[in-house]
Amino acid sequence: MTTSPTRCAWCSTDPLYQAYHDQEWGVPCRDSQALFELLCLEGAQAGLSWITVLKKRARYREVFDGFDPQRMAGYGDDKVAALLLDPGIVRNRAKVAAFIGNARAWLALRDDGIDFAQWIWGFVDHAPQLSHPTTLADVPARTATSDAMSKALQARGFKFVGSTICYAFMQAAGLVNDHTRDCWCAPAPA
Repeated sequence: MTTSPTRCAWCSTDPLYQAYHDQEWGVPCRDSQALFELLCLEGAQAGLSWITVLKKRARYREVFDGFDPQRMAGYGDDKVAALLLDPGIVRNRAKVAAFIGNARAWLALRDDGIDFAQWIWGFVDHAPQLSHPTTLADVPARTATSDAMSKALQARGFKFVGSTICYAFMQAAGLVNDHTRDCWCAPAPA
């Protein structure tokens, strides 16, 4: 009989969730456009569970043109109206508007000569932060670093980037690694 590896307690038995946990969550991402996508999707999660957004991720990628900031920044009223009718995404006007505004903010950073990935990774001195939590109770919902990231993103015009969303983004993008010690994905203690 084959047994599943031990995973973080938040990971359900859903194969999609397990694949996300095993292959993406906590893995350092240094691609600016992939980080932009992840930041938007973490914002879409506000008030919902991550699995809800994860199950809609493929459709988000389709209707938001692969999260191409250049294309998204040009969306007008007709595109927004179509998005708000699409049952394959979270149809929340504020979240859709935030995606478009975030694309414009991302482009403004680029136009200022700032690489989004380099900028984001600067909040953790360009190295993943390893916390080695024993249980989920040891994992914070926010930190001083996520507070600083949230403030900086908001100052640059990004929306749906509160500190809790930023911390979830940091976990997902591998800026911090919060796999619990019993999880097979946990980094070895120093």
